[in-house]
Amino acid sequence: MRTYPIQLDVRERPCLVVGGGRVAERKVRGLLAAGAAVTVVSPEATSALAQLASAANIVWIPRGYRSADLDGMRLVIAATDQPAVNRQIAEDAHVRGVLCNVIDQPAAGDFTLPSVIRRGDLVLTVSTSGQSPALARHLRKALEGRFGNEYEVFLRIMGAVRQRLLREEEDPEARREMFARLVAAEIPEAIRDGRRDLVRQRLQSILGPAYDPSLLECIDTVTETPQCQGHP
Repeated sequence: MRTYPIQLDVRERPCLVVGGGRVAERKVRGLLAAGAAVTVVSPEATSALAQLASAANIVWIPRGYRSADLDGMRLVIAATDQPAVNRQIAEDAHVRGVLCNVIDQPAAGDFTLPSVIRRGDLVLTVSTSGQSPALARHLRKALEGRFGNEYEVFLRIMGAVRQRLLREEEDPEARREMFARLVAAEIPEAIRDGRRDLVRQRLQSILGPAYDPSLLECIDTVTETPQCQGHP
């Protein structure tokens, strides 16, 4: 199945998950990680989903699916263990123009969900277009070992550098050369190994007058959420 890969902005958008099992729970967590406003419809739910509802992180409607549940939704994930119900959700979603994913019948929906690795704003995805979720998971695990939290830190540094250079460096070719040199300078590896001085040296060497010492604020730790403003 050929698909058109996109990254959908669902921040604060109403999204529906029909089903309350472990698969539904994974889909809910993925939506929450993207900032969605999630409603779950299911007579029963896992303890984790129940806890999310108790903490007001999601809305849980403890009953079976109704077509009207789709009203106002941005997208829906049909994650029940009843194929007929999942097909009905897909049909209702198509009538309403709501994007739909069907866990057990990918072709019945509008999109499939890739395996995802998040490192802050860095998002790596692996998709087999619904042909082999097991292979997608295997490849995701391999990438998880290759791209650690150091890439979250490095991307924050790159974002701060980009904002500064867009303001101060008028020559687009000079900016492109600096960005290329930064990416090739093995800075993530230095961050991972805790070699702060090496990171500083490489940033200074490449950026010259555009270097800002505050760029180093986000590499004090790679295991916690980095704080890096880049103070332009």
